[in-house]
Amino acid sequence: MSTNGPTAENKMGSAKMLPLILSMALPAMFSMLIQALYNVVDSYYVSHYSEKALSAVSLAFPIQNLMIAFAVGTAVGVTSLISRRLGQNRREEANAAAAHGIVLSAATSLVFAVYGAFFSRPFFQLFETDPEILSMGATYISICCTVSIGMFISTMLEKTLQATGNMIWPMIFQLIGAVTNIVLDPVFIFGYFGLPAMGVAGAAIATVGGQLVCMVVCIVVVVRGSHEVTLSFRKFRLRFATVRDIYAVGLPAIVMQAIGTVMNVAMNGILSGFSTAAYTVFGLYFKLQSFVFMPVFGLTQGLLPIMGYNYGARNQKRLLSSLKNGVLIALLIMGTGMAVFLLFPGQLLGIFNPSDEMLELGIPALRIICTCFLFAALGIVSSTLFQAMARGTYSLIISLMRQLVVLVPAAWILAAVTHSAGAVWWAFPIAEVISLCASAAFFIRLYRTEISRLGSVQSR
Repeated sequence: MSTNGPTAENKMGSAKMLPLILSMALPAMFSMLIQALYNVVDSYYVSHYSEKALSAVSLAFPIQNLMIAFAVGTAVGVTSLISRRLGQNRREEANAAAAHGIVLSAATSLVFAVYGAFFSRPFFQLFETDPEILSMGATYISICCTVSIGMFISTMLEKTLQATGNMIWPMIFQLIGAVTNIVLDPVFIFGYFGLPAMGVAGAAIATVGGQLVCMVVCIVVVVRGSHEVTLSFRKFRLRFATVRDIYAVGLPAIVMQAIGTVMNVAMNGILSGFSTAAYTVFGLYFKLQSFVFMPVFGLTQGLLPIMGYNYGARNQKRLLSSLKNGVLIALLIMGTGMAVFLLFPGQLLGIFNPSDEMLELGIPALRIICTCFLFAALGIVSSTLFQAMARGTYSLIISLMRQLVVLVPAAWILAAVTHSAGAVWWAFPIAEVISLCASAAFFIRLYRTEISRLGSVQSR
């Protein structure tokens, strides 16, 4: 991958803010919607294979989420470092960060391959005794983990380009991977074109197949294309200082994402005490809410390099402008999602061929949990600002509160006091309100100690 050479002025430091955010975020938001569609389509096909298969895939979600946590978290650290170094006009260090990101991603995928090959079954034994669900779940996770290299490398290359302000190719990469997955799902699950019906194993093969295709396309585009960051391994040396800078933001981001795994495990443990349908509904909620949260995460992919660049350039006005516009867009997305969840919960659950028990539990669950969406919008955008300013610890604390420290104890207390799965769902809005208060406190502190002291560069 070669560089275009220095430019007079990077668009992240000069373009009008709202059009800039939309130009950078819309491709990511669109591709994230496709990813959400893939998640739903995957479960849709599995639910029509068997209800036990759907339960197995629902239980597998925490391990998948953990892989995503390491892939995306490391990439967030690289993105933040690259965008800050570009804002400081330190291009060689930005190039070094990109190369380190690929090496770290490959090493992490190897760790998950070992887990998938030897340790996948014990996880499912924590929640289920049904031998069929155990077997299907272990098979699914084993395949996804042992062939995770495609997901790790493609994620890193996507984020590397996003750090330079290039959002179109990452969108295309994700589209290719998701569409490949969606096309392969029914072929392998139900057995078309002479192939045997492989059920849950087929769903896993379709997943890693899409990721590998995406990785190949990423590599071709990055190696043959011309981009602002140069990716080269000539004279490459692993530098502790660069790894430290990556994980200063990346490690908290990994933990933030991994918190979701711990939360899912804990919630599955609480809900499994009521019924299999209860934790299956919980898994389906996460599939459905991805249509709301994924676009907001796509928005933050566009916001992070803008915020990081202008923080590096010490441009207070543009940094705050990006925050304000990001909050407004996130609130619009989340508000729309909340309205849909409130008005059409039965229709949303109907996608997955639900039993009567799942509908009875799921309809009120969706209506209760969605009341937290607006609070979550504010928390997510605030966390993006903290990451862009290399305050990953702040983001980590907020995520801990949202998904673990407040949420899980609240869910456990509600379950113990009411003896009802329906009461557990109120833990979500409780956790979001409390964590939002903490986000506001962190922002005020950061504004007083640092943002207010940044230079105010004249901008449009």
